[in-house]
Formats: sequence, C-alpha cells, structure tokens
Amino acid sequence: MAYESTAEPIKIGYLMDFRLPESFPEDMYDDLSLPFELVFEEALAAGVIDRPVQIVYKEVEGLPKGTVKAVIDGFGELVDEGCVLVFGPNITDNCVATKEAIENRFRIPAISVTGTDDWLGEWTFSFPQGSMTDEPIFWADLLAKAGHSTVGMLVEDSLIGETYLRNFRRAAAGKGIRIVAEAAIAQTGQDISAAVQTLHSAAPDAIVHCGFGFGIVFINPALEALGWDPPRYTSTAFQNAWVNPIMWKAFTGWIGVDQYDETNPVGQAYLDRFEKRYGRRPQYCVPVVNHDIAQTLLRALTDAHPLSPRGIKEALERVKMLPAASGAPGTRVSLGKWTRRAWMGAGYLVARRLDPDGVTSYLVDRFGSDIS
Repeated sequence: MAYESTAEPIKIGYLMDFRLPESFPEDMYDDLSLPFELVFEEALAAGVIDRPVQIVYKEVEGLPKGTVKAVIDGFGELVDEGCVLVFGPNITDNCVATKEAIENRFRIPAISVTGTDDWLGEWTFSFPQGSMTDEPIFWADLLAKAGHSTVGMLVEDSLIGETYLRNFRRAAAGKGIRIVAEAAIAQTGQDISAAVQTLHSAAPDAIVHCGFGFGIVFINPALEALGWDPPRYTSTAFQNAWVNPIMWKAFTGWIGVDQYDETNPVGQAYLDRFEKRYGRRPQYCVPVVNHDIAQTLLRALTDAHPLSPRGIKEALERVKMLPAASGAPGTRVSLGKWTRRAWMGAGYLVARRLDPDGVTSYLVDRFGSDIS
C-alpha cells in the first residue's frame, strides 16, 4: 500500500478504575471492549472513518478498595501513550479527584459513567449510568407507586452514599414518605448485622441501599438471619450484579436502577449485529451503554478538526440527538458547549428486579412513566 494511503490509528484510552476479580467471566470482560471494536470496525469498513481506532485498556485499583493516586497515575500513563481521549475513570470518588488533574495537568477530553454532577467541566463529559440527583427521585416514585409510606436507609459511608441520602431526603418528603431509620455501612463487604437490626427495629415498609454496591454483599444474609423479607430498592449499584456470582447473589430479590430495556429498538438492532458478529447476545446494560459511548466517539472523531484533544472536545459538543441503544425507547444522546450530560429523556433510567430464583430479571418500571 502506498505511503499516502496509510495512517496511524487513533488511540482512545479505556481506564477501568477497579480491578476486576479473577472470577470475572471472560465473555463479560469482552463486553467492555467489543462494543467499541464493532462500532469502529463497521465505520472503517463503510468508509465513515479513514483510519483505525485503537483502544488502549488500563486497569487500576481506585477507591473504594484502592487509591485515587492509582487512578490519576493511570490516566497520565494513557495520555503519555498518545491517547487523545480517555473513557474513565467511572467511580464517583475517583472522578471528583481526577477531574482536577485533568483540568490542571492533562487537558484532554474524558468521558465517564459517573453519577455525580461534580465531574462535569470543560474537559469532562458524562454518560451517567444513573445519577445521584435523579435516582433518589426515581426511588421515591417507585416507593409511592408500591404504596410504601415509611422507609429505612442503609447508607455506605462514602461520597456516593452521602449524596444519595441527601437527595433522597428531599425526594421522599415530596412524596410523603417518612424515613424512620438511617444506618451507616462500610463501602466494602463487611458484617452489617447491627445496621440491618437498626432498620428492623424501626419496622419500615421497605428499605433502600445507598452506595456504589460492594456494601450490599451481606445485607441479604442479615435479613435472612432476622427472618425479615422487606421490599428492597437500590441504585445503579444494581448494575454491579454482572461483576461476579457473589454480587449476583447479593442483588437477588432487589429492585434496582438499570439501563437495559429490551423494548428499545436501537438496542435490539445493535444486539442483532453483535450476535451476528460474535455469536452471542449479551442482554444487559454494559454492551448497550458502551455502544452509545462508542457511537458518540465516532461522531466526534469524524468531525474533529484538527484531530487533537481540543478538536475532539469541541466535536463532542456538536453531537446532537443521537438515538441511544440504552434506556427506554426514545432516549437520545446530545451534548453541547455547556451540556456535558449525554443521555436525554426521563427514560434513560429504568427499574429492574432480580427475582429470588436468582435467574429471572425483568423490567419493573420506567422513570417518569405511570405504567407500573
């Protein structure tokens, strides 16, 4: 091939800010990267983009198990490798700290799935896999629809847990729901029998877990020890059910906030293509979420002039009304000069339940919908 016909790949960093366990299924590991591979391969074959895109993957142990320093160092290593944009970090406690380093040192665009508005800034964009402002409103709506008037709160001792709780207090009051007990729990899987006993003594109609998710591991066993089976709700921590069998078991019987809606035609058409290419059909949140991020990056990369960090940042601001594969039908992706949250429409969040059989997961409700 002629010298004039070749070009170096565009490097995109993928920063995973927690180390996946050794028991993590290989197929699900692939689901992190294959949506990007499929979108960019299709675009290259169709002539939509004129050079390949290379995903540079880096895995570090940030909070809650590791440190913020590991995350910032990992981000810097991706920049040094020539990445013009980084997907990550994605855990709120890491994002808030890393944002400062991005603005002061790195100055390249970064996309996260964090739920905090404190991440949003000149260089930092969000596909919030939930929101610490939106989800508490959704919880209150779900609780009210189910006829619950009192609730007990299990709150991870972290920025995530505290922010969820603060916003839920306001949302619950608006729906006439009374919080009868609040108990702090660790961010990681610890014995929380005393905290669950505190809620049990207050006899709420339902319980709500606030946090990233690892703190939920021993809630079900503590409930079983008390012979108590209350309705229980959680955040987009529910999406951690796919991490390993321990987390799947931990969320059994819970209603959580999710982004996979099997009635979304964009998502199902994408999974049709995925199944044809890879021979399987992963029907959960991660593949459709990463599809939306990949499509948004494709739009920006083809519109970036020059193909530089600032050029890509400005091109991201021109992505408008892109049909989304995640969320309810009609969800769109739109960004702008002062718009850094990507998904538009109340239905970008849905509620799903993992039945006690440990197998069946089904749609319960859509945010903003009167259908329950």
